[in-house]
Amino acid sequence: MSERKELTEEEQEAHRAAVPTFMLKTPYLAGLGLLFERYDPDEVTMRLPFREDLTNDGVYYHGGVIAAVLDTAGAAATWSNHDFNKGMRASTVSMAVQYCGAAKRSDLLCHARAVRRGKELTFTEMTATDADGNVVAHAVQTYRIV
Repeated sequence: MSERKELTEEEQEAHRAAVPTFMLKTPYLAGLGLLFERYDPDEVTMRLPFREDLTNDGVYYHGGVIAAVLDTAGAAATWSNHDFNKGMRASTVSMAVQYCGAAKRSDLLCHARAVRRGKELTFTEMTATDADGNVVAHAVQTYRIV
């Protein structure tokens, strides 16, 4: 088996910069209509523009939609400062969500921060708010890249 060539820092930066475009082109995320508001090393903010078809009743987002956006923001925070020499295959290992409010006919904003990076695992914290800043949910995530 041949060894993989180590990426230069410039190549690393190019890979990191491509993540927002690449993520939003995946079929599920493209269907949600997510947008990046902020994409900095270890810090990400994503926006989900309000859509009635993503709600339970035309007013409040379905909890699964909120979880999907939290999960995506956490993953993006992990990729935002990832060392691509360590791998490019990834998945969420675990995520716990605490719902503590509702986004009533509002865009959903998800803020994510990578708090610790290990050899393969990255631990992130995420908060979802409505457009006025009222907290909708908190989450913690363990994300693995190999």
